[in-house]
Amino acid sequence: MNSKLFKRRRFGEIISGMGILTRDVIEAEAVVAECRLGEWLVKKGLLNAEQVAAALAEQFELEYTKLGDFIIPGELFENFRVDDVYRLGIVPYSANNGSLAVVIDNPLNFGLIEEIERLYGADTVLRVGSAPGIKAVLERSEVAARFLKNVSVDYEAGEEKSGHGGVKSISMDSMAGQESSIEKFINTVLLVAMKKRASDIHFEVYDSGVKIKYRIDGILYSATETLDKSHHRAFITRIKVMAKLDIAENRVPQDGHFILKISGRDTDFRVSILPTVFGEDIVIRILDRSAFESRMKSMSLETLGFDAVTMKKFKKSIREPYGMILITGPTGSGKTTTLYAALSEINSSEEKIITIEDPVEYQINGIVQVPVNEKKKVTFAGGLRSILRHDPDKIVVGEIRDPETAQIAVQSALTGHLVFTTVHANSACDVIGRFNHMGLNVQSFVSALNCVVAQRLLRNICPDCREKTEILKDEFSAAELKVKQIADGVWYEGKGCDKCSGTGYIGRSAVAEYMGLTPRLRAMISEKRPTTELQQAAVEEGMVTLRMAAMEKAVRGETTLKEVNRVTFTED
Repeated sequence: MNSKLFKRRRFGEIISGMGILTRDVIEAEAVVAECRLGEWLVKKGLLNAEQVAAALAEQFELEYTKLGDFIIPGELFENFRVDDVYRLGIVPYSANNGSLAVVIDNPLNFGLIEEIERLYGADTVLRVGSAPGIKAVLERSEVAARFLKNVSVDYEAGEEKSGHGGVKSISMDSMAGQESSIEKFINTVLLVAMKKRASDIHFEVYDSGVKIKYRIDGILYSATETLDKSHHRAFITRIKVMAKLDIAENRVPQDGHFILKISGRDTDFRVSILPTVFGEDIVIRILDRSAFESRMKSMSLETLGFDAVTMKKFKKSIREPYGMILITGPTGSGKTTTLYAALSEINSSEEKIITIEDPVEYQINGIVQVPVNEKKKVTFAGGLRSILRHDPDKIVVGEIRDPETAQIAVQSALTGHLVFTTVHANSACDVIGRFNHMGLNVQSFVSALNCVVAQRLLRNICPDCREKTEILKDEFSAAELKVKQIADGVWYEGKGCDKCSGTGYIGRSAVAEYMGLTPRLRAMISEKRPTTELQQAAVEEGMVTLRMAAMEKAVRGETTLKEVNRVTFTED
C-alpha cells in the first residue's frame, strides 16, 4: 500500500492544473507559508478543506471521498474498534469481500498508515477526505454510543481502577487511549449523553443490577445493558467526588453540581442523589450553557413552535404595560424556555427587567437575575419584596409555590408592573382553581391577570426518515377520531435512522393554549364558575386548546398521532 505513495506530483502543480489558483499565486504563497502548503492556503482563504483533500488524493493516486452527510454503518464495527477509530481519527467507509476501506485526511502521515496496516491488514484501501468532514462524521455517527458499549463491557470484565482526581476537560479522543477505569466509564457516559442531546442521565439501582438511562426529547432510553450491582458503589463514589458531596453519607438526599469542558464547551451538571431500598439513585441534569447562549442569540417566540393565532395573541400580551402573564404546564414542558423567549422579545435598555429564579439556569445579557437561596432566607416572596424596591419595569417570578408569593405577584401587577410567572397546572383553566385554593381575593386576581398560556412539548418527526404511514386502529380509537378524519388525513412517522438514534424523532416543539381574559371570562372567574364551563366559554371566545394545536401539528406531518395521544388529553 505504501509503494505508490512516493510516486507523486507536486501539490502546487495539481492545484494549478485543477484551475483553482494560478501558478504565480501558488509559488508566491509557498515562499511565505508557515506550515504545509495546503494548510496555509486554507488558512489564507484561498482554498477550502475539500479542495485540499481532492488535490492530496490526486497527488497520492488515492480516491477522494467527500463525506458530506455520511454516517458510519453499524455493521462496520465488526471490523473496527471504536476507540481505535477515535484515536486514529479515521472514518471506516466500507467492507466488501474482505476488503476494508477507510478515509484519512493526510496521506503524508506514514505513521498513521502503518498503524492502519497493522490493525486491519496491508490490503486496506485508503481514501482521502477533509479533516473537518472526518470530524463531523465521527460526531454525528453512533461511534460515541458504541464506545460507551465497549467501555461498559471492559468495565464489567473487572478492569477497574478507582480514581478520585478532579475532571477538568473530557473528549472522546482523549479518552480513547486511557486504560479502562471508573473515571473513563463515567466520563464516557457524560460525553455520550451530550452527543445524544440528553437532558438528564439516570443511574437506577435495583436488586437485579444498575440501569443507566438517558432522557432524550422527554423520553427515557437505556444507555447500556444492565450492569452488575457490585459496580454501584464505585459509580456513586465517583459522581459524589465530582460534585463535592459527602461520600460517607448514604441515608439522606444530597444535591450538588460540577462543571466540565466537553468538546470545548463549559457544561454544568446538576446532581441529585436519592436513597432507595436498593441503594442511592442518581439523576444528573445537563445544562449546556454554551449551546443555550448560542440559541438565545436567535431565540424568539417563532422558534418555539406555537401556532400563528396563539403567537399573535401572546405577543400582544407580553407588550402590555402592566398585568400578569401566567405560563403553566407540568415539569419539563418548556415553561422556562418560553419565559426566556418572551424576555428576548421585549428586552431593551429602556426598561429594567429583574428575575427571581430557583435556580438561575441560564444567564441573559441585560437582565438582572436573582437566585433563590433558602439557606440564606432568600425566598421567592422575600426576594420579590426586595425586587420591588429596585424600580423594575418588568418582573419574572420563576414559580409561584405559595399564597404569599402569589399575593405579592398580584399586587405587583396591580401597581404598574408587568409580571411573568409560572405555576404547575394541567390546563389554562385549571390555573384559576389553583389560585382560588391559595385564598387570593378573586377580584384582585381577575384585575391583575392578562392571560394564561398552558403548554406541552411534542417530539418532532425526524426529517431524514419521515414517511407516510397507516393509522392503527388502537391509535385512532385513543385519539377519538371520526372515520372521515382518518380517511381525509395523511399521517406520518419516522422509521428510525442513525441521525435520530433509531427513535424516529429528533427535537421537540411547543404546543400551547392561550386564554386571554375577555370581559365574559373575567365575569365567570369572579363568579367562581366550574372549570368545565370556563373551558367551554374560552373555546367559544377563540381559544385553541392543547389538543387542537397538537392535532394540527400531526395533520401537517410535524409529529405523530401516537405522540399527540401521549402528551394531550382527548376532549369531550
